[in-house]
Amino acid sequence: MRTARRASNVEVPSFLRQLVKETEKMVTFFFKGGSREAGSPDEDNLDEEDALPSPYLERPILEKHTSEGGNDLGLNYAVASMQGWRAQMEDAHTCMSQLRGDLEDWAYFAVFDGHAGITVAQYCSKNLLDHILATGGIKANEDPEQVKEGIREGFLKIDSHMHKLSREDSWERSGTTAAGVLISPRHIYFINCGDSRTLLCHDGQVVFYTEDHKPFNPREKERIQNAGGSVTLQRINGSLAVSRALGDFDFKEADWRPQTEQLVSPEPEVYKLERTPEDEFLILACDGVWDAIGNEELCAFVRNRMQVCDDLRDICAQVIDLCLYKGSLDNISIIIVCFPGAPQVSQEALQQEAELEHQIDVKVEGDFLYIGLNLIRPGVHMREHHILGYITTVGNSAKLGPCDYICRGLAQILRGKVNTPNVSFKKTMTLFFYQK
Repeated sequence: MRTARRASNVEVPSFLRQLVKETEKMVTFFFKGGSREAGSPDEDNLDEEDALPSPYLERPILEKHTSEGGNDLGLNYAVASMQGWRAQMEDAHTCMSQLRGDLEDWAYFAVFDGHAGITVAQYCSKNLLDHILATGGIKANEDPEQVKEGIREGFLKIDSHMHKLSREDSWERSGTTAAGVLISPRHIYFINCGDSRTLLCHDGQVVFYTEDHKPFNPREKERIQNAGGSVTLQRINGSLAVSRALGDFDFKEADWRPQTEQLVSPEPEVYKLERTPEDEFLILACDGVWDAIGNEELCAFVRNRMQVCDDLRDICAQVIDLCLYKGSLDNISIIIVCFPGAPQVSQEALQQEAELEHQIDVKVEGDFLYIGLNLIRPGVHMREHHILGYITTVGNSAKLGPCDYICRGLAQILRGKVNTPNVSFKKTMTLFFYQK
């Protein structure tokens, strides 16, 4: 029986994880000589064009790009992506519900989370499958060990090819993670290189998920140190936060070492699971999702949505909104792949959803009215209020920003500055939260 790999029971709030990540980047920049003491002559004379560009926007780009598809064998999928707070969109993806020729009953899906540029992620989204198929290991008369070796060899070949192209064509020094699945009539092959992640759900439970490749993992750290590097601030040489990736050729310059023994390895981990009638759906997503929400929570959320919504694109978009609400500052991309055993829309679930929506509307309007009449002021300190999922920790001063945004929006509504005849109170508050 398949069992999920269990993580720690300690759940670190997403905003705290993001704060740690950004602090690491600032400290890394300092150690590289990029930071100056406050008030120094060099800093006073620093031209605007010399300032380090921010990786984040003042306001998130909320436009979502979605698509869907399927095949005649009961496999359906949807994908959605959003730039979010990042200054550039560096995610890419591939969705093929039906391969060509003798592999017409096979499918392939992958997400690529680029960093330091989009070039490698885009190239892999267009060409990685071709490199895998060119190895000859993927055949209609399936041999699982040959399939796994073909996937591994395909990764090494495309990475070597891109390394050559980067030298000839002066590519930007970007890299990408890769999380994918190759689905045959009998098996699911999970493919992972980096810290994007894939999980499989049965009956609302995670039964399998891939493990992130991080520099502080003992096996990864040993390889990095053997290659002459170090792990500082949980990053390779204080810089790169993933230990396996395609591209990132600045970390692959030791020509006398095999590809798999460089500071950053392009070798994927490949796991094979037999398909069963209990298979419900797969989720493939970049770390813009996983930094904000855990495996079990996302699995339960998606399954719940499937029982009240028959549009997979809408469910993907709802996941993106959820991650944004929970503090994700990264690009966000997600693919949901449904098997024949996936949950269907239920009338009972629809009725429960309508009743819950009504209860939430009444409760939220009452809470906001109370807050609006008694607590509208900058820096309000809220305790024991859970408002639209934004304030989830009791008395946490780190949540004052969202509180201020909500209260400013509420103040305008109470003063009659906003007319919302056809928009629910909840959605109006959401709109204010993201326009500020």
